[in-house]
Amino acid sequence: MTSIDPFRIDIPQAQLDDLSARLAHTRWPDELPGVGSERGVPLDRLKELAEHWRTGFDWRAREAELNAHPQFRTTVDGQRLHFLHLPSADPGATPLLLLHGWPGNVTDFLDVIGPLSGFHLVIPSLPGFGFSTPLAGPGMNAAKMAAVLLELMSRLGYERFGVHGYDTGAWVAPAIGRQAPARVIGIHLNALLTFPAGEEGEFEGLTEAEQRRWEHMQNFNDGYLQCNSKRPQTVAYALHDSPVGQLAWITEKFDELSHLPVDRDRILTDVSLYWLTGTAGSAAQIYYEEISAADWSGEAPARGTVPTGVLVSAHDVTIRRWAERDHHVVHWRELDRGGHFLSQEAPDVLAGDIRAFFAAR
Repeated sequence: MTSIDPFRIDIPQAQLDDLSARLAHTRWPDELPGVGSERGVPLDRLKELAEHWRTGFDWRAREAELNAHPQFRTTVDGQRLHFLHLPSADPGATPLLLLHGWPGNVTDFLDVIGPLSGFHLVIPSLPGFGFSTPLAGPGMNAAKMAAVLLELMSRLGYERFGVHGYDTGAWVAPAIGRQAPARVIGIHLNALLTFPAGEEGEFEGLTEAEQRRWEHMQNFNDGYLQCNSKRPQTVAYALHDSPVGQLAWITEKFDELSHLPVDRDRILTDVSLYWLTGTAGSAAQIYYEEISAADWSGEAPARGTVPTGVLVSAHDVTIRRWAERDHHVVHWRELDRGGHFLSQEAPDVLAGDIRAFFAAR
């Protein structure tokens, strides 16, 4: 099963009618007075967003926006894979693989397609996300995703290419580089997580900004991460059955991790894809595979050898010396604005840095 088949999104109207009915009959909880967002998404915030989803948001328009880009599906080692493929008008352009994060989708990159039109763009739904479902089975960690995507690029005829990734994509992109360093021109990352390794002196000489990042990482509310990494199936029952539950689960991350505003219809397009494809549970499995099912008994992965660029937004917690310990960092830029969802908060800034990084490769 190596064929690559054209694909169009066409959600049955019955699913949209069901979504509208569920939203209209939401059973809203009480809220403690005066707590704001400290204990979760505020009730008024979510009610307003849910009502817009039900009465103002136009899924068919968003569906048409996605279908304006060539989409395909193929199967690699039993895993169905959905992707956008947008060749550049320049036949000699560099192929570039764009990898999204959680709670994201291919919609993360809609605003950078134009600014990155000088590349042959391949934008996959990671396995377990969107239309890259169902998961073929357990074990779909970053390394397995990397192998699947390497085969995809081979099928498309791209033997040499670049990779950009953020969040989950920032796990998968370096794994691609480790598996096939001769094929990867460069790796560009944002929202990269870095961790101490227990080495003597690794906290000495951190800048004030890095000290704040480390403190933020230690104090970050990781409730979603704990649920996704330890009990993804249990969480899935609630999110798969309640659109407002799915909305709250994702909206909290956008509210908490954005530094610049993200258009609410962009957020709702993302949430709608999770709801309409029923992928709350399968998309969470990558956390389980990388955290709870990972083998921590051996040595850390060898330092990457592929030239790597790192873009650090105002909200990121990336520590440079730890990034350089794990990756062959040749390009580093820190921003005073932007957050976790940089491709939607500041698409021109992200696209500009990607272009600058690969221009030097």
